[in-house]
Amino acid sequence: MSIVVTGATGHLGRLVVEQLLEKVPAEQITAVVRTPEKAADFAERGVRIAVADYNTPQTFDSLFAAGDKVLLISGNEFDKGRVQQHQVVIDAAKAAGVALLAYTSAPGTLTAALADDHRGTEKALLASGLPYTLLRNGWYHENYTENLAPVLEHGAVVQAAGDGRVSSASRADYAAAAAAVLAGEGHENKTYELGGDEAWGFAEYAAELSRQTGREIAYNAVPVEAFEGILAGAGLPGPFAAILAGVDASIEKGELVVSTGDLSRLAGRPTTPLAEAISAALKG
Repeated sequence: MSIVVTGATGHLGRLVVEQLLEKVPAEQITAVVRTPEKAADFAERGVRIAVADYNTPQTFDSLFAAGDKVLLISGNEFDKGRVQQHQVVIDAAKAAGVALLAYTSAPGTLTAALADDHRGTEKALLASGLPYTLLRNGWYHENYTENLAPVLEHGAVVQAAGDGRVSSASRADYAAAAAAVLAGEGHENKTYELGGDEAWGFAEYAAELSRQTGREIAYNAVPVEAFEGILAGAGLPGPFAAILAGVDASIEKGELVVSTGDLSRLAGRPTTPLAEAISAALKG
């Protein structure tokens, strides 16, 4: 039996493999990557490396074996038809008879266009008849803390989320939950709504940035259309800018508040506070 992680050199996948290495022997882990050179460090530690691409279905032929537990990390190529990409993995997993297929989805409450591919993939996974786990990941701290340069440059957090709140957590928190499911037992046919222990609003985020930098940083709430224009002006492709702006509209409606406690329960520890993520980003 192997634990197979797709997208294993991506931001989340890499952290999942690291967490698994603390729980199971390296030879029980298979990292699926497109560029094996990026996984050289894992190979050196005894992790099996498999080369496959969501866009080339035949690369997944015979990649899985009966009894494997597989983590399908959602693709990030929004223009390539992600549901079809994910279907490739689901089909290969069904053909092999894997024991579990876990999928990193989006919160069930999220109605923004960003969730459409996730709902489509969930539907395909349920239709496959495979034992599944839906890891409905909420928003990541890093969606904000990795993009601090313009905030610090202009002294303002600009979003279209009004007074909406977000139950974000760190990528490492979500990775810990995924690793717990893959290395543990009893997670078949379960859906977990995952989010941080504490929800926060952007005024609080701006205040925390002000506190940690010693500078006055304001929160400027703008209309969704204006925010979409700002994102496009910063170089994001128009369709993707629209998707991200749509998430802010959902945040204002409370759709990214997750209060189940599933994430800290699976991770076995409290989730990372936003202030800690800000501190790490400012030091980085």
